[in-house]
Amino acid sequence: MTGWTEALIPDQTGRVVLVTGANSGIGLEAARMLAERNAAVVLACRTRAKADAARRSILADAPTADVSLVDLDLSSLASIGGAAGECRERFGRLDLLVNNAGVMATPYQRTIDGFELQFATNHLGHFALTGHLMPLLLATPASRVVTVSSLAHRMGRIDFDDLQSERRYRAWGAYGQSKLANLLFTLELQRRLDAIGADTIAVAAHPGISDTNLVGSTGGIAGRLMSLTRPFAKVFSQNAHAGSLPTLRAATDPDVRGGEYYGPDGFLEQRGTPTLVETTSAAKDAAVAERLWQVSIELTGVAFTALDPV
Repeated sequence: MTGWTEALIPDQTGRVVLVTGANSGIGLEAARMLAERNAAVVLACRTRAKADAARRSILADAPTADVSLVDLDLSSLASIGGAAGECRERFGRLDLLVNNAGVMATPYQRTIDGFELQFATNHLGHFALTGHLMPLLLATPASRVVTVSSLAHRMGRIDFDDLQSERRYRAWGAYGQSKLANLLFTLELQRRLDAIGADTIAVAAHPGISDTNLVGSTGGIAGRLMSLTRPFAKVFSQNAHAGSLPTLRAATDPDVRGGEYYGPDGFLEQRGTPTLVETTSAAKDAAVAERLWQVSIELTGVAFTALDPV
């Protein structure tokens, strides 16, 4: 299939969808389009005021939409556990989990749990959230987990000797590592789902180069340079609406298969309509994926016991 557009999103009536970081950017646009197609959409966001504003924005376009909020700070394991527990209590099913939220090339920071911020937010937080919600996902027929990676995974390397950048911190290197981790997580999650014969699938997507406020999270000299060059970058980028379409195809196209990766079909995957794309060989390394999985369990304490063979 070529030329996939939002018009091809099937009706979502009866489906419950949770989108992390849904208050802005591609997360908000994905949530909006899913709500417009009758999904019950849960906006999982760190800041309640921004989440409220996002909900009002969606309802302005779709007044009858079912949109609710859950407080979620992906840099805090306690917040993640609390948000997941609330979802298990409130919702009897979960058809789609979109692991979308992220930070990019931030100055060095450690989270309340002692992890480097980018690795914690972009990978460990979503790993833990997915693990907590896995029983609900497995209980929902044909559910999906869509994790948003980035072109930056191509510069990533999993440094098991310094995952938290305690010896040396390079903002873009840490970002690339976290985005590579997103793909390795998807690979290993799908392998484990296959092993138990689940009909839940794990899929990944990337938005190309999207002109969103993720740039605003970038600090230091890099952030200032990106802000200065942003008007010129628009030539090579696409807006948040277009950037959300690979996520939406991964989330809703009935022909999608577990372990696939979707991104724009244009030059260097910077922009265009969503299509099946390739990862680097590093993102397909099954041994690294399995090791990262085990390390992530040790760091988060979330063991994915729902995926244990019977």
